[in-house]
Amino acid sequence: MLILRLFLFLVVLLLALGGVMYVFTRDRRYLDFIRKTLRFTVLILAVFVLLYVLEHFVLVGWRVLV
Repeated sequence: MLILRLFLFLVVLLLALGGVMYVFTRDRRYLDFIRKTLRFTVLILAVFVLLYVLEHFVLVGWRVLV
């Protein structure tokens, strides 16, 4: 969980930095950067959720059956 919190902290920092850079420069590249960062973050969080579900329900359920 510590790695996930660190990852989310860095993502928020990147999003804030991209937003500030967009406000100062009005360059659309920073909005694309924010969009790509959010897309990557959602992908990584989906992987974490799938791994959690796998660990919690499938492996614990398997232990009950055996």
